[in-house]
Amino acid sequence: MTIDRSNPTALHATPGYHHVTKVQAGVLVMLAGQCPLMPSGELAAGGLAGQTEQVIQNILVALQSAGAGPTDVVRTVIYVASPVREDLSEVWTQLNASPLAPAFTSASTLLGVAQLGFPGQLVEIDVTAAL
Repeated sequence: MTIDRSNPTALHATPGYHHVTKVQAGVLVMLAGQCPLMPSGELAAGGLAGQTEQVIQNILVALQSAGAGPTDVVRTVIYVASPVREDLSEVWTQLNASPLAPAFTSASTLLGVAQLGFPGQLVEIDVTAAL
């Protein structure tokens, strides 16, 4: 498997991700949007930071179950239930300081949305990996 991440010179500079991720892989791993739910099914406490940490842990478990890790991630979409730009930046900063950080060097999208699926849910991340 090969992953080629690039930033065409005719596009703007990025804060760490790449505009283009080109993959030649034998297997694609697509995770369901990972929510801030603990194994018990309860929503993680601690507001945005606590929920983001739970999502990170859930993604790491799901990737490992598929034989993948953060460096195998080729696409992420991050949803934050907030119209406040600083909340989106807070999540991006936390993700990039976590063990999952290599996942966010690939093609990534960060969105502020009106609401997510569970009452009180503030963050969800969609992940695709290649093996």
